[in-house]
Formats: sequence, structure tokens, C-alpha cells
Amino acid sequence: MRSAFSCILFDLDGTIVDSAPGITATLAYTFERLGLPVPTPAELVAYVGPPILDSFRDLAHFSTEQAHRALDIYREQYLKHGVFDATVYPGVAQLLRTIHESGVPLSLATSKPEAPAKLILEHYELLEYFDVITGASEDEVRSAKADVVAEALVRLAAIGADISHPVMVGDRSHDVHGAAVHNVPTIFVRWGYGSPAEEVGTIGVAKDAAGLEALLFPRS
Repeated sequence: MRSAFSCILFDLDGTIVDSAPGITATLAYTFERLGLPVPTPAELVAYVGPPILDSFRDLAHFSTEQAHRALDIYREQYLKHGVFDATVYPGVAQLLRTIHESGVPLSLATSKPEAPAKLILEHYELLEYFDVITGASEDEVRSAKADVVAEALVRLAAIGADISHPVMVGDRSHDVHGAAVHNVPTIFVRWGYGSPAEEVGTIGVAKDAAGLEALLFPRS
């Protein structure tokens, strides 16, 4: 099987796993601990995907100090209780295996810190399919998707991967825009947390894993 791309970068939340239940429950706990009203479930889902500090700033309108306090509370609770409250989307595990067996280099490219990202992939027995794991740094200095994509490409190149024709697979506009900074095109998956408006600028849209496989491995 031959891919249309020389390497593939995959988002995690909303693309590989439906992690919203664990994330939103942890966010609700965080707001409660801070003594603040808890946003509605629909409002909390908007936090899923982008860097969490950005969401605290842009959605909760926290100051820098408040955002870091919220992050400390969130991380402790998430690692204890929320990290495995997720499910792998149908067909995605098999698709990751197919990519791995095809020999196309595969990197995770998530705004989630690498430690919990690895825990999730290990838990669902998906870690072995990735050549490189790239996520946010623990201090969140590297959390913007553009920075994560840049680091993923550096790490792929370091293992000898061909990065001349990469592609990003994601479900939110920050995946699309972050990848575009490095001239990396994005395939958008509709099973995640993004809206149709966030598909703008992508090179393809997949409604299920089979559709995504067809875009990654087009038949001549």
C-alpha cells in the first residue's frame, strides 16, 4: 500500500480518541476548586483540543496567574481520574496499524503534554504504531499547534524520515492553521469536536476511518 504522503502527523483528542468526558469532568472540577461557576457541558467541550492555557485565557478569560493556578489543579486531577475516561474512535486503531505496516513514518502531534498522551496511547495499545511522539512541553512553552508541528517534523527528520510531503490529520481549526504555518496540508476528520466552518483550508474531509484511509492511501 502506497501513501500519497511521505509522513503523517496525527492529532490525539477528537481525532484518535474521544477524550471529552475525562477532560470536561476535570474542567468542571477545576472551576469548582477555584470557587467559580461551572460552564455548561456545551461550553466545556469548546475547551477540548486547543492548548489548555489558551482555553483558560480565551474562553474563561483568566489572567496569566489564574490560568496557571487552574492548570495546576487540572493536571493533578486529570492524571488521577480523567486521563483514561476516553474511547478510541471506530476504525482508528486499525488505520494506525495500517499506516505503521505501510512503512510511512507516523508522529503524534498533540497540544496535550507528552506524558498523558503517551499514557493514553499505551493504555489503548496504540503507542507501538508511532515512530515519534510529539506533544506540548510540560511547561506549556511548546503548546501551540504550529510549535508542536515544527517539533514533530524535527523529530521525524532526526530518525531519517522523509518530511518532504507531510500531512496533518486533525479535527479543529488550530490543527489546520498550525500545520499551515509550516506549509503542511491538513485532512479534517468530522468525528471530532470541530464545526464545519473549521474545515476551511483543508485538502480533504473524512467522515469515518475508511474515508480517511482512502485519502491517505488513494487507489490509482
